[in-house]
Amino acid sequence: MSKVYDVIILGGGPAGLSAGLYAGRARLSTLMIEKLTEGGQIVTTNEIENYPGGMEHESGPSLIARMVEQCKKFGVETIKTTVTEVQLEGDIKTVTAGGNTYQAKTIMVATGANPRPIGCTGESDYIGQGVSFCATCDGAFFEDLDIYVVGGGDSAVEEALYLTRFGRKVTIIHRRDELRAAKYLQEQAFANDKIEFMWDSTVTEIGGDEVVQKMTVENLKTGEKTEIVASDEDGAFGIFVFVGLIPNSDIFQGKLDMENGYIITNENMETNIKGVFAIGDIRVKMLRQVVTAAADGAIAAIMADKYISGH
Repeated sequence: MSKVYDVIILGGGPAGLSAGLYAGRARLSTLMIEKLTEGGQIVTTNEIENYPGGMEHESGPSLIARMVEQCKKFGVETIKTTVTEVQLEGDIKTVTAGGNTYQAKTIMVATGANPRPIGCTGESDYIGQGVSFCATCDGAFFEDLDIYVVGGGDSAVEEALYLTRFGRKVTIIHRRDELRAAKYLQEQAFANDKIEFMWDSTVTEIGGDEVVQKMTVENLKTGEKTEIVASDEDGAFGIFVFVGLIPNSDIFQGKLDMENGYIITNENMETNIKGVFAIGDIRVKMLRQVVTAAADGAIAAIMADKYISGH
């Protein structure tokens, strides 16, 4: 506990890694604490086509691996453990993780938000193999195939409309008999010839060989189960899940200003506590993508440097 870092980054996704890179290049002593494996949600994506300058056939793991190496090059220390407590007030902040205590002049919260899963049999086996939580990331991989969107809120309908650019047909599966999305989105969806609906229904099982090729949908009112199987010609179809996100913000409750569990920041990534920044999917923002997470991290590192130097 004798060492006081300039920066402690909580989370090793694209936002945290970008912050680490910029902090390391600024010669700020930096510790990154990640509970699992660096990368966050993006490591479940087999191919990334929308990250500027990405390599051909870029995957989530390959992009993250290069980010990790960049951080190492500039001296960022990394430990794999779970943060259990934070003390954010005062000039020196304290983080308790894995039974140890770490101190820093600034903290960057990059703990992210996890997509809420359907929770059905087989779902976890096909993430990145037909099951996706990001239309802009993976929609193009289902060109001229059938696409199913699970959910009925704003995100589900917005993404269904977006996915009509790629899919031959997009079917919204919703557990109620009416959408929860804003009226203008509903009107657009109902007017779109490529969008169909399965009401009062939920997905109970997903299967296939290496990719999603079948699923079972249950009508919640009648109990009737329908098996949907990809044609031999198609060989696969896509399932996009938009039933909400779960922000990883529990340990910051009552300490940082939040909105629906997401941390509120200004455009400089500053929270309501001086020296504490929030970046990436954990903060209130319009677009949660790798490119915006990386931008958040860069901004926060620059602002942390200014804060530490008193400028």
